[in-house]
Amino acid sequence: MTCNLGILESLSVDSIAKISENWNGFCSTSEALLKGSGDLSFSAEFMTQVKNLCEHGLASLVEQHFLCCVQETFERNGARRFWSYFEPYSNVAPLETNKDPILEEEIQQVICKALEEISSEKQYQEKCLLLLAHALQSYEENKSQGQVNPDSTRVYLFSKYQLIVSSVLLASLPRHFPGILHWYFKGRLEELSTIAGANSEDDDELGMDDKMDLDEKSKLPNKCANADSDRNHKYARFLGNNKLVKNIGMVVRDLRNLGFTSMAEDAYASAIFFLLKDKVHDLAGDDYRSSVLESIKAWIQAVPLQFLRALLEYLGDFTSCNDTSSGLKSPLASHPSLCYSGAGIPSEGLVRWQLRLEYYAYETLQDLRIAKLFEIIVDYPESAPAIEDLKQCLEYTGQHSKLVDSFISSLRYRLLTAGASTNDILHQYVSTIKALRTIDPAGVFLEAVGEPIREYLRGRKDTIKCIVTMLTDGTGGNPNGPGSSGDSLLEELNRDEESQENTIVDDDINSDDKQAWINAQNWEPDPVEADPSKGSRYRRKVDILGMVVGIIGSKDQLVSEYRVMLAEKLLNKSDYDIDAEIRTLELLKIHFGESSMQKCEIMLNDLIDSKRTNTNIKATIKHQPQPEQRDLEVSLDNLNATIISSNFWPPIQDEAVNLPEPVEQLLTDYAKRYTEIKTPRKLVWKKNLGSVKLELQFEDRAMQFNVTPLHASIIMQFQDQKRWTSKNLAAAVGVAVDVLNRRINFWISKGVLAESMGADSADHVFTLVETINDTGKSGAIDGGCEELLTGDEDGEQSVASVEDQLRKEMTVYEKFITGMLTNFGSMALDRIHNTLKMFCIADPPYDKSLQQLQSFLSGLVAEEKLELREGVYVLRK
Repeated sequence: MTCNLGILESLSVDSIAKISENWNGFCSTSEALLKGSGDLSFSAEFMTQVKNLCEHGLASLVEQHFLCCVQETFERNGARRFWSYFEPYSNVAPLETNKDPILEEEIQQVICKALEEISSEKQYQEKCLLLLAHALQSYEENKSQGQVNPDSTRVYLFSKYQLIVSSVLLASLPRHFPGILHWYFKGRLEELSTIAGANSEDDDELGMDDKMDLDEKSKLPNKCANADSDRNHKYARFLGNNKLVKNIGMVVRDLRNLGFTSMAEDAYASAIFFLLKDKVHDLAGDDYRSSVLESIKAWIQAVPLQFLRALLEYLGDFTSCNDTSSGLKSPLASHPSLCYSGAGIPSEGLVRWQLRLEYYAYETLQDLRIAKLFEIIVDYPESAPAIEDLKQCLEYTGQHSKLVDSFISSLRYRLLTAGASTNDILHQYVSTIKALRTIDPAGVFLEAVGEPIREYLRGRKDTIKCIVTMLTDGTGGNPNGPGSSGDSLLEELNRDEESQENTIVDDDINSDDKQAWINAQNWEPDPVEADPSKGSRYRRKVDILGMVVGIIGSKDQLVSEYRVMLAEKLLNKSDYDIDAEIRTLELLKIHFGESSMQKCEIMLNDLIDSKRTNTNIKATIKHQPQPEQRDLEVSLDNLNATIISSNFWPPIQDEAVNLPEPVEQLLTDYAKRYTEIKTPRKLVWKKNLGSVKLELQFEDRAMQFNVTPLHASIIMQFQDQKRWTSKNLAAAVGVAVDVLNRRINFWISKGVLAESMGADSADHVFTLVETINDTGKSGAIDGGCEELLTGDEDGEQSVASVEDQLRKEMTVYEKFITGMLTNFGSMALDRIHNTLKMFCIADPPYDKSLQQLQSFLSGLVAEEKLELREGVYVLRK
C-alpha cells in the first residue's frame, strides 16, 4: 500500500473537510480504543473511519499512525509496569550463593503475575490490531475484487507488532532479569527432581533400563523394545504431576510471545545444567570405590529429559527425528532405538538435549575425578571404579591433555618434594602406572605423566636400592610394615612369567595375521602428546617393570645393587633356607636374562653346596674316633659354615677380630676336614661375618642372644676376667678402641655389662653384672632371645655397597680427570665422559654411565679436590 499526498491538490474543499474530520475521528478513536482495556465499543466507528481514509489513498498513513499509538501505549501500560515488578530484586545475591526458599517462592509468584498482566495487555492490543487489519483487508479486497491474499495484511501487521513488542522490552531490559529467570527455572526443576526422587523410591532401581549411553542403546534395540512399557509407566506417572510442568510451559510460552525466546531457553538450560552439576557433585563426592556414571545418566533420563519432553510437547515443538518437512534431519535419526517413553521415536530437539546433558555430565565428572586423581591413585586398586568412570568420560570428551597437565601439577606440588621418601614416590609411581594403563592401555599419556617422576627419582641416591627392595621384598621396601603385593613388584615378575608361558602356548597357533588385520581395522593416529620415538600405540605395551627399570637407565646398575642386597641377605642367614631367594632369582632371570643374573645364581648355588658340604663334614665325625672333649671346647656339631666363591661375590667387608681359643680351634678343625674332602681347596675364614647363638648363665638369670662374632668375642672375654678397661679389652679382641666402644654398647643396653670411668678419662672400665641388683636394671626376660645382626647397628654392612665399589673402580680414572682439567681448565660433565670413552680404551676400559661418572665427580667435590661452577668442573686451588 502507498500514500499519494499529491492527490490532495485535486480535492475539493468538502473532500478535504471530510478527510480532516475522519482523520481526527480516527486519531481519537484509536486512542480511546487502545485505552479501553477490553472495551471494543468503538470498533464499528473505527472501521468506518479507516475505510474512508483508505478511499482517499491514506491507508499507509493510517497504518503507521496506529502502530505508533500501539507502541506508545505498550511502553506506558505494558513494558513499564512489567519491569516495575522486578525492581525490588535488583540487588538480590546470585543464585549460587542465595538459598532463601521464601525469596524463591516470592520471585516465582512475581514472574507469573507480571507475565500474566503483560500478556493480557498484549492480547488486547492484538485484538485492536486485528480490527485495523480487517478494515484494511476489506478495502483491499473491494479495490482488487478479491484477488489479494486475505491474510497478507494481518500477517504483515502482526509481524510489525511483534517486532515493536520485542524492541520495546529489550531496549528497557534490566540487567538482573536473566538471573531472575534462572532462579525461577532452577527452583521449578528442583521441585520436579524431588518429585521424581520420591517416585523412584517405589522402584527397585531408578531408570534401570535407561542406564546406557547412545552407542550402547544403538546396539541393543531388542532390549530397548522390551523395556518400553516400563518407560511408558514411569513417564505417565511423571505427567501425573503435569500441573507443575504446565505452569513452567506457560511461563516459557509467554516469554516466547514477548520475544524472549533465546533468553528463556538460556535460562532453563542454565538451570538444568546447574542442577545437573549439583547432582554429579552429590553422587560423586569423595567415595571412589563405586561407579557413579550410570546413576548420573539414569538421573538425566528420569528428570531433565522427562521435563524437556513434556515441555516440548506442551509448546508444540516435539517433532520426530524422521520428520523431514523442515528440510533438516538429526544426525541421530538413524538411531530410533533410543526408545524414549511415549511415542518410541525421540524428537530431534530431545536427542540434541540428551547429547548436551550427557556431554556436560561426562565433563563435570571428569573434572571432579581429575582434580582428585592423586587421592584416587593413592587408594588404587580400591578406587578402580572411579578410574573406570574417568576412562569413559575421557573417551567421550577427549580431554586427555587436561588430565596430563593437572596430574603433573599435583605430582610436583604434593609428591616430588624433599619431604617424601623415595619408597613413597616409587609406590605412587607404580600405582600411577597401574591406574593409568586402565585409562590408556597404550601408555601414550602415561609417558608424559611419568616423566617428571622419573626425572626426579634419578636425582635420588637411594632410588636403585629402593627399586631392588620392591623387586625382592614383599613389604614393598618397608621392612617394618606388612607385606603387600600391591606395594611389591614381585607380582609383576609373576605376571611376566605367566605371560611368557602363555606366549609359548600361543606360538602353536598362528594368530599373528589375524591380530595384524584387527589392528589395521582399528588403527587411529597417536595423539599429539605421544612420543614419536616410542612407536605406534598398537606396538606399544605398558610394562611396569620396564618403566621402573627405565628410571635407572641401565639394568646393569640394578643387577649390581641386587647382587649386593642378595649377598647381604645370604651372609646374615642362620640356616640354608633360600627357597624365596631362588624363586625371586628365577623371576628376575625371565625379565633381565640369564647371563645378567649368572653371578647371583652362583651365589645361591654356594649356599646349596655349603649345606651339602656341612652335612658331609659332620657325617665324617660320626665314623671317626673322637678324643675326649676338654673344658670350654666347642663341638664341631655347633658350627655351620657358609662357603662362598669369592670371585663371584661382591667385595666382602673384612674386619680383623680375635676369636676365643676354642672357637679358633674349631675353625681350624673344620678347615682341615674341608681340605680332606675338597682337595686341593682351602678355606679362608671371614671371622667378622656370621652369627653366634649364646646362652649366658648368671647367678640369678639366664639370657639367650643371637649376635655377631665380634659381639660374642667381646662378652667371652668376661668369662675368665670380670673387669676390663677399654684399651685392654680392645687389644684382647683385636679391634680399635672406638670400634669397641661402639659395639660394647649393645651389652651395656641389655644390662650384661656396666660402664664406669677409669683413672684415665679416655679409658673406660667395663664390669660384668652378675645379678640384677648390681645395677638396678631389669634389661631382659629370663629365657628370652635377643638378636643383633651385623647390618642392624650403625648402618654397617657385610658387603661393600655399589657406591663403594664404584668409587674404588673409578679411582683409576682420577688421574686422567685431573690431567684433563689441568690442560683444559674447566670441562662439563658430558665432555669429561666423552673424553674418557675416547682415550681410556686400555685395560681396564672406561665403561661407566654418565650418572656413575657424575656420582664419582660429586665425591671428588665433597673431598674438596674439584669444584663445580655453573655446570663445569675445575680443579680446586
